[in-house]
Amino acid sequence: MKDLADLIGRICISAIFLYEAYDSIVYFQSTKMTMAEYGLNWRPDLLLVSAITALIIGGICILIGFKASIGAFFLIIYWIPVTFVLYSFWDDPEPLQRINSTHFMKNLAILGGLLIIMVNGSGKYSVKRLLSYTRL
Repeated sequence: MKDLADLIGRICISAIFLYEAYDSIVYFQSTKMTMAEYGLNWRPDLLLVSAITALIIGGICILIGFKASIGAFFLIIYWIPVTFVLYSFWDDPEPLQRINSTHFMKNLAILGGLLIIMVNGSGKYSVKRLLSYTRL
């Protein structure tokens, strides 16, 4: 049961990041404008392409279970600043504080899941384990 839960957890966590990469690619210009609204004006194309690359590599690594710890590390490096920039509820006016604090806490929970993957690896149902069986 634990191995199946590991697999389902990896699928759910990777889905968040792979969808975010897809959304950032499809709405590239809109995402750049949103970044500018949050004050991220230094080389927005480079920042956005780097973020998309980290999302795709990290999401796929976690999904297939190959180098999942490295994938989780990429996503953690991306996720921490995004969380603090987008959901800085302590600076928001009263009506937004409640909503943004909830989003902030959800992002912290996702960060916890990434840390668990980084420490524990990918589990039994993974490409990493499949490759270990096929080596001669």
